[in-house]
Amino acid sequence: MNSEIKMSVSSMTRAGDKKAVYVLFQDGDKSAEYSLPGCGLVRNKGFSEAELKSLKEYVDNEQDSIYAMAKGVNPIKAMMGDNGK
Repeated sequence: MNSEIKMSVSSMTRAGDKKAVYVLFQDGDKSAEYSLPGCGLVRNKGFSEAELKSLKEYVDNEQDSIYAMAKGVNPIKAMMGDNGK
């Protein structure tokens, strides 16, 4: 993996009857998405097993900060391209 991996965090959503957050990693043409809680891999396109292990460890270790980011996401502003300015 290179240092250009981009991470996006969704707002709090619902998955069935539970709250969920989705974390998307992108590195060029590669992408992987994880869900919280549970740190489950939703989809992968191009990341190796070793890279996926590192990404999962990151999501698992940073759950508190990821939830904090998700709480700060305004889906309407994000959809309109407004970065909170």
